[in-house]
Amino acid sequence: MSVTKPEAIIVGAGPGGLTAATALHRNGWSVLVLERAATLEPIGAAIVVAPNGLRALDAVDAGSPLRKLAAIQGAATLRRPDGRVLAPTSGEAFVERFGEPVVLAPRAELMRVLHASLPAHALRTGTTVLTVRPGGPDERASVTTAAGDILTADLVVAADGIRSPIRRTLFPEHPGPRYAGFTTWRAIVPGMDIVPGETWGRGLVFGAMPLADGRVYWYATANRPAGATHGDERAELLHLYRDFHAPIPQLIAAAPAGEILHLDVHEMAEPLPAHHRGRVVLIGDAAHAMTPNLGQGGNQALEDAIELADVLSGADADGVVDALPAYTARRLPRTSDVVRKSRRMGAMAQWEGRGAVAVRDTLLRVAGRVAPDAALRPLDTVLAWRPPVASA
Repeated sequence: MSVTKPEAIIVGAGPGGLTAATALHRNGWSVLVLERAATLEPIGAAIVVAPNGLRALDAVDAGSPLRKLAAIQGAATLRRPDGRVLAPTSGEAFVERFGEPVVLAPRAELMRVLHASLPAHALRTGTTVLTVRPGGPDERASVTTAAGDILTADLVVAADGIRSPIRRTLFPEHPGPRYAGFTTWRAIVPGMDIVPGETWGRGLVFGAMPLADGRVYWYATANRPAGATHGDERAELLHLYRDFHAPIPQLIAAAPAGEILHLDVHEMAEPLPAHHRGRVVLIGDAAHAMTPNLGQGGNQALEDAIELADVLSGADADGVVDALPAYTARRLPRTSDVVRKSRRMGAMAQWEGRGAVAVRDTLLRVAGRVAPDAALRPLDTVLAWRPPVASA
C-alpha cells in the first residue's frame, strides 16, 4: 500500500463525486473519477444550491462563482391554483434568516466549476463500474469495470447515483430506494415575468424560479403509478395544470416537448445500516436518495464530500479503514433526518383529498399571517450545516 500519497477512485462524476474528488485532491490524494457517460454532460436542467451547499463549495473554493448566479430577489410565494397566496416570503428574508441566498444554477455551470479544479488526467469517461470489493486493513479496495478492468485504490467513493450497483454489492439485503408515489417534470424556458415560488393543488405542485441569465426553470409533480408515461408529456402537463393561475400554462407551453425531463421520484425510506464498508464509502443518492421537496438532494451530496475529506484529513492509506466509521457517524443520522423531513413535506404537498387540502391551505394561510417567517422555519436545522473547521 502507498504510505505517501493515498489513492482514491470516485465512481460517478456528478456534483457530489466531483466535489469529493476535488476535496481529496486538495488534501494530497491522487484521485481518479470514473464516469460511465462518454462525455461529462450534465444530467438535469438545473440544481438548487442552498446555503449549506454553498458553504460546502466554499471548502473547495467553488462557492463564489455560484453566488454570482443568485437571481431570486423580491417576493417569493406559496400559492393555491387560483393564485391566492398561502404563505409569503422573499429572497431578502431568506438571506436575512440563513445568511446566504439560495442559488438556482444551471447544472452545467456547477459541473464546469468543479471539473476545472481537478487535474486533466483525473477524469475517465465511458467507464462503467459493475461491482466492488471493499477491501480491508490489509487489502486495497477494487472495482471491476464493464470492460473487464480491475482497478485498485486505498479508497473507493461510490457517487454512482440512486441505482448504485456498488450499494447493492455492499448491502445486498437492503431493499434500496422505493417509489415515493409521485413523478416530476422539469424544464428551462425563455424569460417570462414570474413571482418565484410554488403553487400547491390537489396532488399537483408547480414551481418556478429565475436563472441569472434571465431564463426560467420550472418543475411540476403529479401523483401517478410508477413508470406511467405519455407520448406527449407537454400535452399531459397542459391538461393537468389547465386551471392553474398564469403564467403556469404559459411556462409549460414554452418548453419544447422534447426538452421536458420526466423522472419518477424514489427515496431511501429505510436508511442503510452504514454509509461505508471496508474502504468503500457511499455519498449522495447512492447513500440517501430523497424526495425533492426540500431541494436537498444535491446539497446533502456536497456536505457528504466535505465531511468525507475532513474525516480522512489526518489519515494515510493505512488509516482509511479506521477513519471511515466517523463518516457514517456524522452522515447517517443527519441525512436520515433530512430524508424524513423531505418525505413529510412531500406527502403534505401531494395531498389530493378535497377536505385535507382545504385544511392544509387554511393552516398555511393562518401560519403565514401569524408568523411571516413560517414558510422558512422548517428549513432552519436543514440549512444550518457548516463545514468542519479543518475543511473551512
